[in-house]
Amino acid sequence: MIRRLLVGCTAVAAIATVGSLYFSEVAGFFPCELCWYQRVLMYPLVLVLGVAAYENYTGVWKMGLPLSVTGIGVATYHSFIQTAPDGVCVLGGGCSAVYWEALGILTIPRLSLSAFVIITAGLLAVAWLDRQ
Repeated sequence: MIRRLLVGCTAVAAIATVGSLYFSEVAGFFPCELCWYQRVLMYPLVLVLGVAAYENYTGVWKMGLPLSVTGIGVATYHSFIQTAPDGVCVLGGGCSAVYWEALGILTIPRLSLSAFVIITAGLLAVAWLDRQ
């Protein structure tokens, strides 16, 4: 069960990584500073979770949760900036710009937020099972 959770979390992180590379390299969207922070938190999860899934290492939640929970914070802030009427990024970048939108609610930061939430939920389940 734990290995399946880790494989699932790895798949989510890999899809998020490929998606972010698609938006910047293929679609030509320039990533803002908050996007870069989210990438810094997401990209290592692919390797960390992938190796943990391969080796069936249940203690990975201790390394993965700080990255994914911090990612939730950054992605939530980024999503808030995009929806606030006077959304201004404290970093001074173009973080409030909406380059892509689907179904009227999905934006790039919200996709990132969804990925971080799914990974965090998976890692919390791994932690719970590891403690049993």
